[in-house]
Amino acid sequence: GKEVVIANAIIAILTIGGQQLFSFFTFSCPCHVGQNLIYGLAFLGVPALILLIVGYALNNQTWRLVTGKKSHFEKVTSSNQLLKCKLVCFVLCSITGRALVAPVTWLAVTLINGSYYVCAMSEYVPVYYYGADPNVTASERSRILATFPCSQLVPPELSRARDEVILLLRYQSQVAGWLLIAVVVITVFLSYCLASCFSPLSFLHFRYWSSYVHNEQELFDEATEQHSRLYARQHVRKFFGFVPGSENVKEIRIPSLREWQAISGLAFLKRVDEEHYDYSLLHDWALKERANGKYLRIDEDS
Repeated sequence: GKEVVIANAIIAILTIGGQQLFSFFTFSCPCHVGQNLIYGLAFLGVPALILLIVGYALNNQTWRLVTGKKSHFEKVTSSNQLLKCKLVCFVLCSITGRALVAPVTWLAVTLINGSYYVCAMSEYVPVYYYGADPNVTASERSRILATFPCSQLVPPELSRARDEVILLLRYQSQVAGWLLIAVVVITVFLSYCLASCFSPLSFLHFRYWSSYVHNEQELFDEATEQHSRLYARQHVRKFFGFVPGSENVKEIRIPSLREWQAISGLAFLKRVDEEHYDYSLLHDWALKERANGKYLRIDEDS
């Protein structure tokens, strides 16, 4: 849908901006044998991994999929186990597709930029581009190539060789970046085509279903907010003797020390029976205790 496309575009733009700032302020190739590869790959892979995890964590479908599923799956019968597995796989693919937007954008932009790849692969150039003694040892050759990302460390006589190596590595990096973009675009397009082909709904029916699901979720959220507020009002009224916004309050209740202690502390979801839970300590108190105690009459002129 349009909302998903717009959201993915915003994520991609923010990732591109973040990558540019990240590179400008933090990236500095060590130009040392054995360290260039680790440093360059770390800047390529670690942020992408973090963005992938954040993408999973920020998707509500992830938590809808995993929350409370332990007790749920224990009750699943063998007759619908296959259907459950198919549904879980479908939702996982959908979540993964959304979560991959930021890391793939990061990898594509960093590869097209080329700086990280040049730093990581400089010492592994397979040809002798530098104009030095051909009898130089392999370790010395790697040491010289490792300094190429840092122009200030390269001797003047090797500056031309350095430029050739940098151009070669940037070429490789940018080709890999564009290939990654092409593979992702083709994969996404084919995935949507296959999903549409195997859909049991026609085009207009699918649009109606999408609209229905969207409206149902909005109405459910509104009902959840109102229902929980009305339910909480009853417990607050029982504890304090009134609720905020009440007019002509005649008296208020003065909770005892024991009651304050009963509703204070860490609140955990508490199972009451097979079908019901207590949502908070105040909820638990309101269901168990009688609203006796001290009441204070309010002066109407105050």
